[in-house]
Amino acid sequence: MGCVPSTNLSDSRVICHSSSESEECNSPHQTNTTMSQQQQGNPVPGLFIKCYNTSTYEGRTNSSKKNKRENSQSMEAEVDTSRSSVKAPVTDVQFGPMRLRRDQLQVLLVFAEDDDQSNGFRWACEKAGFRCNIARTPKSALESFLDKHHDIIIIDHRHPRYFDAEALCRSIRTTKPSENTVIIGVVQRHADREESSILPLITAGFSRRYVENSSRMACYNELIQLEFGQVQAQFKLRACNSLFAALEKSQEAIEITSEDHVVQYVNPAFETMMGYQIGELIEKQLTEVPINEKKADFLETINSCIKIGKEWQGMYYAKKKNGDSIQQNVKILPVIGQGGKIRHYVSISRLCNDNNKAEKTCECIQAESQTDTQTCRQKDMRKGSLDVRSTTSRGSDGSSQRRRSSMARVHSMTIEAPITKVINIINAAQESSPMPVAEALDRALEILRTTELYSPQLGTKDEDPHTSDLVGGLMTDGLRRLSGNEYILSAKQTHQVAGSLSSPISLNDIPPRITEAMENEEQWDFDIFELEAATHKRPLVYLGLKIFARFGICEFLNCSESTLRSWLQVIEANYHSSNSYHNSTHSADVLHATAYFLSKEKVKQTLDPIDEVAALIAATVHDVDHPGRTNSFLCNAGSELAILYNDTAVLESHHAALAFQLTTRDGKCNIFKNMERNEYRTLRQVIIDMVLATEMTKHFEHVNKFVNSINKPLAALEENGNNGDGESIKTVLRSPENRILIKRMLIKCADISNPCRPIEQCIEWAGRISEEYFAQTDEERRQGLPVVMPVFDRNTCSIPKSQLSFIDYFIIDMFDAWDAFADLPNLMEHLNNNIKYWKGLDARNLRVLRPPPE
Repeated sequence: MGCVPSTNLSDSRVICHSSSESEECNSPHQTNTTMSQQQQGNPVPGLFIKCYNTSTYEGRTNSSKKNKRENSQSMEAEVDTSRSSVKAPVTDVQFGPMRLRRDQLQVLLVFAEDDDQSNGFRWACEKAGFRCNIARTPKSALESFLDKHHDIIIIDHRHPRYFDAEALCRSIRTTKPSENTVIIGVVQRHADREESSILPLITAGFSRRYVENSSRMACYNELIQLEFGQVQAQFKLRACNSLFAALEKSQEAIEITSEDHVVQYVNPAFETMMGYQIGELIEKQLTEVPINEKKADFLETINSCIKIGKEWQGMYYAKKKNGDSIQQNVKILPVIGQGGKIRHYVSISRLCNDNNKAEKTCECIQAESQTDTQTCRQKDMRKGSLDVRSTTSRGSDGSSQRRRSSMARVHSMTIEAPITKVINIINAAQESSPMPVAEALDRALEILRTTELYSPQLGTKDEDPHTSDLVGGLMTDGLRRLSGNEYILSAKQTHQVAGSLSSPISLNDIPPRITEAMENEEQWDFDIFELEAATHKRPLVYLGLKIFARFGICEFLNCSESTLRSWLQVIEANYHSSNSYHNSTHSADVLHATAYFLSKEKVKQTLDPIDEVAALIAATVHDVDHPGRTNSFLCNAGSELAILYNDTAVLESHHAALAFQLTTRDGKCNIFKNMERNEYRTLRQVIIDMVLATEMTKHFEHVNKFVNSINKPLAALEENGNNGDGESIKTVLRSPENRILIKRMLIKCADISNPCRPIEQCIEWAGRISEEYFAQTDEERRQGLPVVMPVFDRNTCSIPKSQLSFIDYFIIDMFDAWDAFADLPNLMEHLNNNIKYWKGLDARNLRVLRPPPE
């Protein structure tokens, strides 16, 4: 192949010259041949990024003085220069007690054309030993910066006809890597004009300006000043990230104040200890003082010590946000700053624990824990609190009795997550604890209910292969497998709506058969399969038009019905009709369930109109472009989507992202185009959150949080006789955190409500999802991939067993909790009937959907 410096043409059409070639490979003949071939052919579209290292620059600087006939020689010199390799210098920087090592600086020059100024900066980079890249367009400059993370960017601000330098600067500043980058704007020299203000440049994000001066030494001096000035300062600021990381993770409470005792920073440990949030303290002056018998003398002792720059250490009492007094071991450090004066005080504190009280509390909790453990040993993991046989009478009693039974089930609910056990133990300990301990445990519960500790322990279900496979297939990202197998999803090819499709102009133009199929769409027993047949497998457009009209979605979004219809058509076209389960009929079914739940009184009291709009849109798009395979399959197959989303919530992330891409791509179907920006941002955030909530890996987290933050507080209020619309109930229902939990629970229940549908619909859905899982198992075996749900072998699988496992593990607890909130007796009756049906088939050792004819 010869010894030409490697020239690589990347996918983005950027030419990069490698500087790592051997010194022995420097044949001028081969270099001339390569460069002449490039010059004789058509110009390469895109950016020409040229990389320079610390080698000499004589060829380049001499060539700039020659005429245009010597351009080829100039290009040859440039490649020879970049081919030379010099070890990058490393500089040690002292930052307080930290010794930092700074690598060779990188400079990005953004000049549309070569001129004396750009050549001067190139020469200066070579002389200073900096790496240098050159970009010709804003787009290529941004791409280069995101790839290299340059320390210095010099942008030509002299010629606005080529590009908008300030707009480019603003674009760069929106990226995270630019936080510590120094950006210079080269401006024209106007000897006959008055000096202009630099504020527009500063506002655009430039660090400073450079008045054009093509003198090499002027360029070199500028770079050296930057290196030992702003660049070094930014380098030190980057190192502060590690210091803040240490502060944030420290178990000791840390508070930093100004010399006037105004709070500037507190770490999470301080927030936890004192009960405040950081936003409540920042820029506030400390008014609380230690409580001591000799308060004045005590404070004077502290101040007399720290004001002369000495450290103080001792114990004092402080008041928490709730008024409680706590004893702390505190160390206060004065920090000397500018002018040799004290500029900050750093306070480091830890609690002084009352050992006797801690031991008594521990003994009480241990006793409760042992009782809980013994009780649990006598129960089956799931059946103890949720005996399926006991559910047969749920729908037959009166409404008030059923509600009391539902509340009792909420209290006895023991989803096997460690956090639930902890909360139950604390609740039991509160009953026999003195008031101060009970109040402390209340605060502990508040903290536990806001953490991410709600995932269950799944290992105890290994004895049930159906449940194990469902958990493995739905709640994990599968096994990692390094192989040549790649599953290429057709998601990149989104579908447009064919013009020949017969679609309703408005609700008034819907054909009679379809209108008849949608007559009872407000009822839970609505038959989605009848609508599927009437619409030739396009139920989403028709049902969407009717439900969205009922909820006034067009009025809220300020869009026309034709825009909504076009949007529904585009979304439905991007569901795969070839999927047996995850197709537009499933989407329409989830939309129907969502609308039904939104009509329940408790839900209407809780959610705002924007929440209703978000819920209906999220239900419509929640599985758009689903490939009919699970996340585990895509991760194991190395699919493009799994790589894009880092094997995390792959499909759910894709559904949400694609939904907005399809919507905003064309104004004809952009239902958001007339919304005010802030309202659109809020709506978009809610839609994304709800779609991501359908991912099964966080199923138990969402259910547990709903039970502990909403069901149980509401049940306690009802038991205390507060059945009206009191402030306490309103506080539980309307808090932003709980509204999020309710919306997540709503769409989760709508998404997997098939076991709560009438028996014939339940059977049909069971057959469809089983067929999709069978097809996945078949493909996994064909491709040699790990089989994530081996029980779903079409030749051996028992559909009744798989349905019972799914209902037992995922459905019962979730719908008990949702029923306790939304009051859904008809759903629970269908669930009981379906459980009995599947149990009947399983008792007869039947593996099929229906019993054989008598």
